Amino acid sequence: MSVVSDRRPPGGEVVGRVRKRNPVTWVQRGGLSSVLFALPLLIVFGVFSWWPIVRSVVMSFQKTNLVGTPKWVGWDNFHYVLTDPDLPTAILNTLYFALLALVIGFPIPLVTAVLISSVRRRKGVYSVLSYLPVVVPPVVAVLLWKFFYDGAPDGVFNTILGWAGLGPYTWLSSPGLAMPSLVVEATWAAAGGTVIIYLAALIGVPDELYDAAEVDGAGIWRKVWHVTMPQLRGVLLITFILQIIGTVQVFLEPYLFTGGGPANATLTILLMIYDYGFGRSLGGNYGAATALSVLLAAFLAILSLVYFKLTSGWSKS
Repeated sequence: MSVVSDRRPPGGEVVGRVRKRNPVTWVQRGGLSSVLFALPLLIVFGVFSWWPIVRSVVMSFQKTNLVGTPKWVGWDNFHYVLTDPDLPTAILNTLYFALLALVIGFPIPLVTAVLISSVRRRKGVYSVLSYLPVVVPPVVAVLLWKFFYDGAPDGVFNTILGWAGLGPYTWLSSPGLAMPSLVVEATWAAAGGTVIIYLAALIGVPDELYDAAEVDGAGIWRKVWHVTMPQLRGVLLITFILQIIGTVQVFLEPYLFTGGGPANATLTILLMIYDYGFGRSLGGNYGAATALSVLLAAFLAILSLVYFKLTSGWSKS
């Protein structure tokens, strides 16, 4: 069988040759060397990324203490997790945290980035100040805010509010205030990274668009709505789904601030996973921990696929 074919126009003249692909031509064009160069990366990625995922899926069907021989229990771990009376509370709390984080934390970085990009002087200083909370170690940040959230009348926040005749409030001991308090700290700690992303995207917005909008009499808010937002559409879609994934996996704040309390008001899915595996009351149930992890990963994967499917056309329009 010939590996070369002629392409002829209607007039009959040969305009080129198309070489059919086969293993020999693939090697001749450098395919084998490309695989050899990529092989170390594929091995490292497979060992440290895909193998733990596969191992976790297998472990979710086993009963094991990570030391002795695991025992295959089938769907028992999933049944145990799905019938846990604390699971609905953890799901609702996680969704509540994610919703509050989106309402509070999604617009703040965008507004901050637009304001920083609008100033004419010291943009670098403002960018550094906005990113500074990200540099603070997360545990240190939580402990610092825990000091601020002291429910005593002489606590930092209660003292400030006391000047206006408000408070005192038991921030972390109140079931109604505990979760919003966690969201405020989490927003403060993570917003700086998103601000930098938006600032980098705003550099690519042509100045001619703002000049044309200004000629048409547009103010700052009309410029943001009709120029900035359409230009940042793709970035906004990515940061939105990333924030959803990140907030659904919240663990550090409820673990260090409240431990899931008061009265399970801040119990989240990842905190339940930790309690299954390492908690004092439910410790050692690694099969249930991995089962709940697999369920959460499957939910986030399906959510991401549906999200990108629904927004694919809008992001390109």
